[in-house]
Amino acid sequence: MNIAKTVGENLKNARKAKGITQAELAKELNKYQSDYSDYETGKIQLDYEKLAYLCHRLDITPNDLFEIY
Repeated sequence: MNIAKTVGENLKNARKAKGITQAELAKELNKYQSDYSDYETGKIQLDYEKLAYLCHRLDITPNDLFEIY
């Protein structure tokens, strides 16, 4: 099991459920859209600050990100 990929997939699902684009979240995080995309594909792991921000922004918990469906 690759945790970064699981978190990325759950992050993508939560973002889409809110109708938010990768570009919007990337801008909020002061990142390029391609960098944000790497979070959703599991290529780059989120640091604590970004994880907390995204959970708050997407109205989810860290448990939601780490949950395997």
